[in-house]
Amino acid sequence: MLRQAGEGVGTAAAGMGLEGLATEGVVTESVVTGAGIGGDMEAAGMEAAGPEPCAQPGLISPLLVFDGGCVFCRHFAELSELRSGIPGLQIRDGRADLALRQHLERRGYRLRDGAMVIDAERVLHGAEAIAWLCGRMTPSAALLQLLAPVLAQPQRAEAIYPLLLFARRLALALRGLPVDPAAEPSGPAVAGR
Repeated sequence: MLRQAGEGVGTAAAGMGLEGLATEGVVTESVVTGAGIGGDMEAAGMEAAGPEPCAQPGLISPLLVFDGGCVFCRHFAELSELRSGIPGLQIRDGRADLALRQHLERRGYRLRDGAMVIDAERVLHGAEAIAWLCGRMTPSAALLQLLAPVLAQPQRAEAIYPLLLFARRLALALRGLPVDPAAEPSGPAVAGR
């Protein structure tokens, strides 16, 4: 089970086979229990694309994996964690967390294609992840109050998500960062860059 510093709260990442992924002081301890996302999906007869079942249903804390190199993504993720009203939501910068990003990439989930939510039952990617988040929000921040009702509907999220990806591309280009963190020549970006 993964524990958040000082709280001892388990996260979805533990059940997903995400061992040894301590970054930015968020996770201080990890013990793997079950194959989850780290298991051999083909051997289990599962496809790599789409929502993926987790080995440990019933875990409470969802995990949002976002691109920390994008100022829009970072702001949305931080607001989601602090002011969305989603109990136990944790965020991880997938650009800075090489081990987590590579683990998800081996399962067919690429940060270049959008944010991910790992909940107790599956991995959601892109528009599906944003719709999942917005559908559960009880936002107190003005930006989230505007976005949540619009993006909570999966059809609207699908239609709008390409615009969000375009904004992300622009924000990354202004910072001189590649859209695909795996293409960075010197490893993951430093958050303050």
